[in-house]
Amino acid sequence: MNQTDLVRQLALVVITDERLSEPLGLDNVLLQALKSGAPAIQLRAKEATAREMSAMVRVFLPMVRSFGALLFVNDRLDVALATGADGVHLGPEDLPIKKVRSVVPPNFIIGYSTDDPKEAIRAEKDGADYLGVGTVYPTINKPNAGEVIGLSGLKSVVESVSIPVIAIGGITPKRATEVVGLGARGIAVMGAVMTAPDPGETVRKLLSAFR
Repeated sequence: MNQTDLVRQLALVVITDERLSEPLGLDNVLLQALKSGAPAIQLRAKEATAREMSAMVRVFLPMVRSFGALLFVNDRLDVALATGADGVHLGPEDLPIKKVRSVVPPNFIIGYSTDDPKEAIRAEKDGADYLGVGTVYPTINKPNAGEVIGLSGLKSVVESVSIPVIAIGGITPKRATEVVGLGARGIAVMGAVMTAPDPGETVRKLLSAFR
């Protein structure tokens, strides 16, 4: 996948959370999000075993692919490779990017979370395809998300690398326009979509920042 296509697919990454998706249910939330144009889904299930997470990917991957969207697995490279997912999203405590790049197929997408410009430069050099950067705004849905870096922190990372930067943390439709204006090529959201009474409408509003 060339970078132009990748940027288009990374405009909005919907991160899953089964607990937050109640009472609609995760399958219904994702279906509505995909119908409204969500181009990428990141499957996040911190408490799930590899077997449980693999089962989830196998359920959701055909749905995601039917809408032309991408599916990334959070943290678990083994699950991503075993299930044929489009990529993996790594953090500082996961396997090193360079090692992951050396064992994955050519078109496999690697995302990496950092809010430090120097680490961002290193991640790009090691083979990351995109960066998840935040927490940009305060969020109550991920208590361990780290310090709020604000728009200035986001801008520092955007200006340090050439690969796409995806802003995460407290992103709303209004804030989406702000981060895109600073050079973020996409946004990642969890609570905004998972807890929405109408996930499809929320996705449409979030994507409007890119039009």
